[in-house]
Amino acid sequence: MLFKTTEKHEEFRKKVREFAEAEVKPIAFQLDQNNEFPEEIIKKMASELHIMGVPYPKEYGGLGEDVISYAIAVEELSRVDGGVGVILSAHVSLGSYPIEAFGTEEQKKKYLVPLAKGEKIGAFGLTEPEAGSDAGGTQTTAVLEGDHYILNGGKIFITNAPYADTYVVFAVTHPGIGTHGISAFIVEKGWEGFTFGDHYDKLGIRSSSTAELIFNNVKVPKENLLGKEGQGFRIAMQTLDGGRIGIASQALGIAQGAYEAALKYAKERIQFGKPIAAQQINSFKLAEMATKLRAARFLIYSAAEMKQNHENFGMEAAMAKKYASDKALEIVNDALQIHGGNGYLKGMEVERFYRDAKITTIYEGTNEIMNVVIASNIVGRLGKPSHAGGAKAVAKKDGPITGERKREIIQADNPQEAVDTLVANLKKDGYDFSVGIPMDTPVYDAERVVSVGKAIGGKENLHYGEELAKAAGAALGGSRPVAETLKLMPLDRYVGMSGQKFNGNLYIACGISGASQHLKGIKNASTIVAINKNANAPIFKNCDYGIVGDMFEIMPLLAKALGTGEKKPAPPMKKVRRSKPRKLAPNHKVMVCPGCGYEYKPDEGDAEAEIDPGTSFEKLPDEWTCPNCQEEKQNFIEEEFPADRK
Repeated sequence: MLFKTTEKHEEFRKKVREFAEAEVKPIAFQLDQNNEFPEEIIKKMASELHIMGVPYPKEYGGLGEDVISYAIAVEELSRVDGGVGVILSAHVSLGSYPIEAFGTEEQKKKYLVPLAKGEKIGAFGLTEPEAGSDAGGTQTTAVLEGDHYILNGGKIFITNAPYADTYVVFAVTHPGIGTHGISAFIVEKGWEGFTFGDHYDKLGIRSSSTAELIFNNVKVPKENLLGKEGQGFRIAMQTLDGGRIGIASQALGIAQGAYEAALKYAKERIQFGKPIAAQQINSFKLAEMATKLRAARFLIYSAAEMKQNHENFGMEAAMAKKYASDKALEIVNDALQIHGGNGYLKGMEVERFYRDAKITTIYEGTNEIMNVVIASNIVGRLGKPSHAGGAKAVAKKDGPITGERKREIIQADNPQEAVDTLVANLKKDGYDFSVGIPMDTPVYDAERVVSVGKAIGGKENLHYGEELAKAAGAALGGSRPVAETLKLMPLDRYVGMSGQKFNGNLYIACGISGASQHLKGIKNASTIVAINKNANAPIFKNCDYGIVGDMFEIMPLLAKALGTGEKKPAPPMKKVRRSKPRKLAPNHKVMVCPGCGYEYKPDEGDAEAEIDPGTSFEKLPDEWTCPNCQEEKQNFIEEEFPADRK
């Protein structure tokens, strides 16, 4: 075997490198500083390089090249700018591959062709606040109603959003049966109810746009189901296997760029009368860097070749991704060290490479998860542990981020009635609105806070929040976009995991959808009130009282109901005890295994089979078997006269 790329591969590399040097490199610093998505560059990558569909057949608009060529394209773009490299990687590996691999002929013609030609940009929607490394925690739902699925929920950290046109989105179609109930859909930007959160302000790869997807009763045609219902998890995992080749290539390209910059600098920088490259400590660093690059490149190209030849490549892709990204961190660190103080300055390539490299160890499966993938391929599945005579594993059902809440969405004939009901409930819970605290009280010290979200619009509407805060005797706060993007209040007034934590009693969220980082910042609140026009906003799953309606209509009514007069100074805060929702008694048939007598209990589920607590026997997947003796579900019998149970 000759471990070397072909002449054709190197001609392709030269073409992509010349493009990257001429088009990307001159503006890479600007893209990084401005957090700017390079729309014009992406258009040229499609029209001049024709690389937006590198590995896809020409009949579907692609370039018809192999997977190694795709890896080279990502590598060479990342060598100049890691953000531009991952735009291509996410578009090809994640946004396009599932359609090419699992789509119908009609879906390929409608969606894959414009994606491969670069006329459209693709993205992949899997990650959620409670579904990161564990995709089985997906909470976005798709309910079939006639000719459409109704999609509700949201996705976070989505590469290429909101610029992408086509999204492969994963949602639960059959609740309670874990990964067996996840399905995949092709969703188009512009559909009613499909909106985006703010572009994340990231440490690195800042030319790559990353945003939240929000689905509010989005109608997805039945024909946009990708594969079959319940195949979503398999589609996602197979897609990520290939995507890891792209991320490994991105890491390799970043490391290659850092290495070349360090080599050039070491030859030019004179200390003690000679180039610092002549110092053994530096020459040895460069030798180590070059060795790591070569090893990473072989791992990546080998995995790419296996994929091209339809071999099982999941373990090899995980190895390549883990090794390349780990070594990229080491290489960029050494490259910056060789540059010394100069390397720490903004505008230096190695400073940007240093920040860009870290993400490659995190997305498309953290490197810790890569070890899980590799180990599972080595060790294999050792079988289910027997429950007989031992402790039974019980699946834990994910609850709201803010903990158990009443989740009472107030139903009323008009907004005034809803407000009156809310105020009556709050007073019944012990809140005294004749007293108050200064509006500028620090959030972490405040007993009460009224927070406004991005829906507040602009400075001209901020008075709605100020008036309600005064009436509630509360401090004024906001979501991160209100402080960072709209700049309507100081940064020290935004509430969330990355902002100020609220530890007081009453939190009133107005026009806040409920991103996970915000919810984690208010989980210690005794009472959470949500006001939002989107009935499917996550905040409603995490509140005690909710009103669905226009915040600009509700807030003045609530302020008036709470009293707009002067407030007496509030006494020292006493923490209000959080009330928990009532639990209903279980009501289910008793189904027993005829082989061993095992009784399926819906309130426990079956953790080993990814069956959530609360799943009825009827909703178990057909392939489910007895956890003790593997008797088939269809053979279970209903116990007509169950014995007394404690």
